[in-house]
Amino acid sequence: MNKTIATSVAPAAVGPYCQAKLCGNTLYTSGQLGLVPTTGKLAEGGVEAQARQALENIGAVLREAGMDYGDVAKTTCFLADIGDFAAFNGVYAQFFQGEVPARSCFQVAALPLGALVEIECIAVK
Repeated sequence: MNKTIATSVAPAAVGPYCQAKLCGNTLYTSGQLGLVPTTGKLAEGGVEAQARQALENIGAVLREAGMDYGDVAKTTCFLADIGDFAAFNGVYAQFFQGEVPARSCFQVAALPLGALVEIECIAVK
């Protein structure tokens, strides 16, 4: 089974891809920026605001697939500036507690729309 997951509660894709694919009991999300779904603009307030919004967007996609943050097995986090690592972690820790997922986090040269953070995940039900 390979099902496209889409929700209007998270930003629509800004390119030729979908928000997520559910393959059996495993969900693969596309990267989520800190875009506010109602405005299509990046959350104001720096890396913390964008990280919070990106994680809320991931939550909306997870819910559409019948999952939640506890089902996330792995995240990949992209930062425009690795100097934001501590601030990013502060927000990230609010969404993942207890049995936290595996994670990669690194600085990239640039992100779409000038974003400061992008997050993708793999979740298993």
